[in-house]
Amino acid sequence: MRILVVGAGAIGGYFGGRLLQHGADVTFLVRPRRAAELARDGLVIKSPHGDVTLRDPPAVLADHLAEPFDIVLLSCKAFDLDDAIRSFAPAVGPQTAIMPMLNGMRHLDVLDARFGSDRVLGGQCAIAATLSPERHVVQLSPMQSLGFGERDGTMSDRVRAADAIFTRGHFDGKASTTIVQDMWEKWTLLATLASATCLMRAPIGKILEAPGGRDYILGVRDEIGAIAAAAGHQPRAAFLERITGILTAEGSPFTASMFRDILAGLPIEADHIVGDLISRAEAAGIEVPRLRVAYAHLKTYEAQRR
Repeated sequence: MRILVVGAGAIGGYFGGRLLQHGADVTFLVRPRRAAELARDGLVIKSPHGDVTLRDPPAVLADHLAEPFDIVLLSCKAFDLDDAIRSFAPAVGPQTAIMPMLNGMRHLDVLDARFGSDRVLGGQCAIAATLSPERHVVQLSPMQSLGFGERDGTMSDRVRAADAIFTRGHFDGKASTTIVQDMWEKWTLLATLASATCLMRAPIGKILEAPGGRDYILGVRDEIGAIAAAAGHQPRAAFLERITGILTAEGSPFTASMFRDILAGLPIEADHIVGDLISRAEAAGIEVPRLRVAYAHLKTYEAQRR
């Protein structure tokens, strides 16, 4: 099974690199600058699970794509989706499965419209990783999971085949028959974390020390949970118990990647992670005052950055 990983940055570089390390047929779709870095230094991964340097990893430029792949693993930022689609479109054939790891849900509509829903799986990942100034992939914590599956909940032959390969990666990579529910639950945690840490400019532990900090965090969680329930994806009890522990852990240094992007002056996924939730809340008649405050803050950052 041939896998095209779109990009060799923090997410694609880590998961694609681990698959390549353990014998999977992986090719990275990269821009010229990244191709030159990989040719010169290899794909370097620094991780609590072990460092590795993969010399001469298979890489291709968009102009050189000539054959379809079995899987396209897509891990770009949501605001780069249109450019990514143009780059990997020649690799999508009649039997290709697109496996997106983007945040939120809006990207599914875009991919369905371009390629047809039968080619688009559900997918989600959880990892804290970044590119260092040396352009190494640096995993910031041991957390590393990747899930995928058919959005109708079936266990298809292509998902079974992918599952057999992704288990080689020595990360928590597995097929799911509840992938859309999984995506909604990840969105719930991510948007809660992003709303709180970006608005307060602090990690979870510091927010909890402030008067009203705990109430704000859990209030955002509940607003998003109501939106998910209105969409038919009420967060499961075990999930809510787990994330409540994460979001109320005293002294926690946990922040959202969006918070780190703001500190670095980078583009953010305000519309895709928070704005889309507000649109869905409006359609369902749900009041979300905490999300609205966070969204106003994020859009102000974007306006200042421009």
